[in-house]
Amino acid sequence: MDPISPLEQALHAARALVLADLVAGEVAEADVVSLVEDSVVQRRWWIEQWPEGADYVAGLVAQDVQDALLERYGRWPLCPVCGSGDPHSLDVEPELGPDPHWVCHKAGVKVAAVGSLGTATGGMASS
Repeated sequence: MDPISPLEQALHAARALVLADLVAGEVAEADVVSLVEDSVVQRRWWIEQWPEGADYVAGLVAQDVQDALLERYGRWPLCPVCGSGDPHSLDVEPELGPDPHWVCHKAGVKVAAVGSLGTATGGMASS
Protein backbone atom coordinates (compact mmCIF):
# COMPACT_ATOMS: atom_id res chain seq x y z
CA MET A 1 0.00 0.00 0.00
CA ASP A 2 1.29 3.45 -0.87
CA PRO A 3 2.14 5.77 2.02
CA ILE A 4 -0.19 8.71 2.46
CA SER A 5 1.26 11.81 0.83
CA PRO A 6 2.07 14.85 2.98
CA LEU A 7 -0.71 16.73 1.20
CA GLU A 8 -3.29 14.08 2.10
CA GLN A 9 -1.96 14.04 5.66
CA ALA A 10 -2.50 17.81 5.86
CA LEU A 11 -6.06 17.46 4.56
CA HIS A 12 -6.84 14.62 7.00
CA ALA A 13 -5.44 16.68 9.87
CA ALA A 14 -7.46 19.74 8.85
CA ARG A 15 -10.65 17.65 8.68
CA ALA A 16 -9.97 16.18 12.12
CA LEU A 17 -9.26 19.57 13.72
CA VAL A 18 -12.38 21.24 12.36
CA LEU A 19 -14.55 18.24 13.24
CA ALA A 20 -13.18 18.36 16.80
CA ASP A 21 -14.28 21.99 17.09
CA LEU A 22 -17.71 21.19 15.66
CA VAL A 23 -18.12 18.34 18.16
CA ALA A 24 -17.03 20.66 20.99
CA GLY A 25 -19.75 23.07 19.97
CA GLU A 26 -22.26 20.23 19.63
CA VAL A 27 -22.99 21.17 16.02
CA ALA A 28 -21.46 18.16 14.25
CA GLU A 29 -24.70 17.09 12.56
CA ALA A 30 -24.48 15.10 9.32
CA ASP A 31 -25.23 18.11 7.11
CA VAL A 32 -22.57 20.15 8.91
CA VAL A 33 -20.01 17.37 8.54
CA SER A 34 -20.77 17.39 4.80
CA LEU A 35 -19.72 21.07 4.76
CA VAL A 36 -16.33 19.96 6.10
CA GLU A 37 -16.07 17.31 3.39
CA ASP A 38 -16.98 19.88 0.71
CA SER A 39 -14.23 22.18 1.94
CA VAL A 40 -11.66 19.38 2.02
CA VAL A 41 -12.48 18.51 -1.60
CA GLN A 42 -12.05 22.14 -2.65
CA ARG A 43 -8.87 22.59 -0.65
CA ARG A 44 -7.39 19.39 -2.10
CA TRP A 45 -7.27 21.12 -5.50
CA TRP A 46 -5.84 24.27 -3.89
CA ILE A 47 -3.09 22.40 -2.06
CA GLU A 48 -2.19 20.42 -5.19
CA GLN A 49 -1.58 23.76 -6.94
CA TRP A 50 0.42 25.13 -4.02
CA PRO A 51 1.98 22.34 -1.93
CA GLU A 52 3.85 24.88 0.22
CA GLY A 53 0.44 25.90 1.59
CA ALA A 54 -0.07 22.57 3.38
CA ASP A 55 0.48 24.20 6.78
CA TYR A 56 -2.33 26.66 6.03
CA VAL A 57 -5.07 24.22 5.12
CA ALA A 58 -6.50 23.71 8.64
CA GLY A 59 -7.21 27.43 9.01
CA LEU A 60 -8.69 27.59 5.52
CA VAL A 61 -11.01 24.63 6.12
CA ALA A 62 -12.10 26.19 9.43
CA GLN A 63 -12.91 29.46 7.62
CA ASP A 64 -14.73 27.63 4.81
CA VAL A 65 -16.93 25.80 7.31
CA GLN A 66 -17.51 28.95 9.33
CA ASP A 67 -18.62 30.81 6.18
CA ALA A 68 -20.88 27.96 5.05
CA LEU A 69 -22.48 27.73 8.51
CA LEU A 70 -23.09 31.49 8.55
CA GLU A 71 -24.98 31.26 5.26
CA ARG A 72 -27.15 28.36 6.44
CA TYR A 73 -27.44 28.44 10.23
CA GLY A 74 -25.77 31.40 11.86
CA ARG A 75 -22.56 32.35 13.58
CA TRP A 76 -20.11 29.67 14.73
CA PRO A 77 -18.19 29.29 16.95
CA LEU A 78 -19.73 31.71 19.43
CA CYS A 79 -17.27 33.57 21.62
CA PRO A 80 -17.04 32.01 25.09
CA VAL A 81 -14.94 34.88 26.47
CA CYS A 82 -17.34 37.83 26.30
CA GLY A 83 -20.14 37.27 28.76
CA SER A 84 -22.12 40.39 27.86
CA GLY A 85 -23.22 42.14 24.72
CA ASP A 86 -24.38 40.60 21.48
CA PRO A 87 -23.26 37.04 20.78
CA HIS A 88 -20.47 37.09 18.23
CA SER A 89 -18.31 34.52 16.56
CA LEU A 90 -14.61 33.92 16.81
CA ASP A 91 -12.33 34.50 13.83
CA VAL A 92 -9.46 32.40 12.52
CA GLU A 93 -6.02 33.98 12.62
CA PRO A 94 -3.86 34.07 10.70
CA GLU A 95 -6.22 34.01 7.72
CA LEU A 96 -3.46 32.42 5.67
CA GLY A 97 -0.70 31.00 7.80
CA PRO A 98 0.42 28.10 9.96
CA ASP A 99 -0.82 27.36 13.49
CA PRO A 100 -4.34 28.83 13.12
CA HIS A 101 -6.19 29.98 16.24
CA TRP A 102 -9.72 31.07 17.09
CA VAL A 103 -9.53 34.71 18.20
CA CYS A 104 -12.03 37.12 19.77
CA HIS A 105 -11.48 40.54 18.24
CA LYS A 106 -13.71 42.28 20.77
CA ALA A 107 -11.63 41.09 23.72
CA GLY A 108 -8.41 40.92 21.70
CA VAL A 109 -7.54 37.42 22.90
CA LYS A 110 -6.61 34.06 21.43
CA VAL A 111 -9.24 31.62 22.64
CA ALA A 112 -7.93 28.29 21.32
CA ALA A 113 -5.99 26.65 18.55
CA VAL A 114 -8.16 25.35 15.72
CA GLY A 115 -9.12 21.86 16.88
CA SER A 116 -8.93 22.74 20.59
CA LEU A 117 -12.18 24.61 21.26
CA GLY A 118 -13.44 21.83 23.52
CA THR A 119 -10.52 22.03 25.89
CA ALA A 120 -10.42 25.84 25.92
CA THR A 121 -14.10 26.59 26.32
CA GLY A 122 -15.84 23.47 27.59
CA GLY A 123 -18.14 23.66 24.56
CA MET A 124 -20.59 26.36 23.61
CA ALA A 125 -20.90 29.56 25.55
CA SER A 126 -23.92 29.72 27.81
CA SER A 127 -25.90 32.93 28.02
